[in-house]
Amino acid sequence: MNDFQLTPATEQDFPAVRQLIHLAKINPTGLDWHRFLVAKTSDGQIVGCGQIKPHGDGTLELASIATLPEFRRMGIASAIIQHMIDNNPGTLYLTCRSGLGGFYEQFEFKVVPADEMPPYFKRISRLASVMMKVGMAGETLLVMKRV
Repeated sequence: MNDFQLTPATEQDFPAVRQLIHLAKINPTGLDWHRFLVAKTSDGQIVGCGQIKPHGDGTLELASIATLPEFRRMGIASAIIQHMIDNNPGTLYLTCRSGLGGFYEQFEFKVVPADEMPPYFKRISRLASVMMKVGMAGETLLVMKRV
């Protein structure tokens, strides 16, 4: 699908962004509409989003990548990710469910061993390992890095 446009989010877009995050069941903390990029159809419907989230230690995280279920597998998430990579040169981190690791490898992200993770990602990884054991059998959280 090429019938979408990537644009910086506006404050008016934020309710739709929050809804996407909720539908995707991804971390709803640290959402700031100023950091988001959205994919909109020609009629203005927001069908995908993503952000670059800065952390206190100076690391940057590719985060909140989500697409409406009926618009998945149409290249929207890939376009958002590539745009963010192109506009944020340097090291980027991300966290994702283990089942998505292969998807992010196509963008040159590699799994980061626990002993090489920055402090924020170590904390998230430890917390997620406990939570995922309870709620998502068979899944683990990956921390990945692109240099």
